[in-house]
Amino acid sequence: MAYNEDSSASGHDEPWIQWFCGLKGHEMFCEVERAYIEDGFNLYGLRACVSNFSDCLDLILDRIGPDDSDDSHLTKSACTLYGLIHARYIVTAHGLDSMYNKYAAKEFGTCPLIQCSGQPVLPVGLKDDIGLERVKIFCPKCQSVYHPPPIRSRGVHHSSNGGGGAVDGAAFGTTFPHLFLMTFNNLMPDPLPPDSSYIPKVFGFRVHKSAWQQGRGGYPSRSNNNNNNNNSIR
Repeated sequence: MAYNEDSSASGHDEPWIQWFCGLKGHEMFCEVERAYIEDGFNLYGLRACVSNFSDCLDLILDRIGPDDSDDSHLTKSACTLYGLIHARYIVTAHGLDSMYNKYAAKEFGTCPLIQCSGQPVLPVGLKDDIGLERVKIFCPKCQSVYHPPPIRSRGVHHSSNGGGGAVDGAAFGTTFPHLFLMTFNNLMPDPLPPDSSYIPKVFGFRVHKSAWQQGRGGYPSRSNNNNNNNNSIR
């Protein structure tokens, strides 16, 4: 996840989950209910995904304080574990409700496509396995996936690879946005009309698609023109 040593948990007073969700770049995360995390059934299979599983769980649930576990490796593992728990939680009824509030407030952002006119987007992972893809945003209007905007802090980009910090797409998974729209089907927008695509024009005239082919190989090169001109002069 988007944890780094500069955002260490040591010294903070709020609960760990609240601290984690308040980190720069973690605006897409919701706070997973403590009762959900304490139910071992919901965590089945996650023990093998992170090292020091029990210590990570104790840190997330504030059973040990950040000062008692001032270990950057443990904190990073706890962030990874929370992301995996989060992916499961947001496809439950309570999780979907939590994400609904964030969607309604446009906390996930809006579609960068002009034709979508500020359509709210949803976070999505292209893979369900950790460490493969960073989180992306899905627009339900144009049905396209985009990189989230880069995170800015003190005028500096935290990520040069498409934005979204280092938030792993597995923290949201491949299912969430589509299940969300199936659950709250009243939020599904009308699709873009077929004639909404941007039309390239030159001096007010529509550019025919064959022009691109001519631009690549349909016109003789300058060197060929020079040779032809030289050959024609005797």
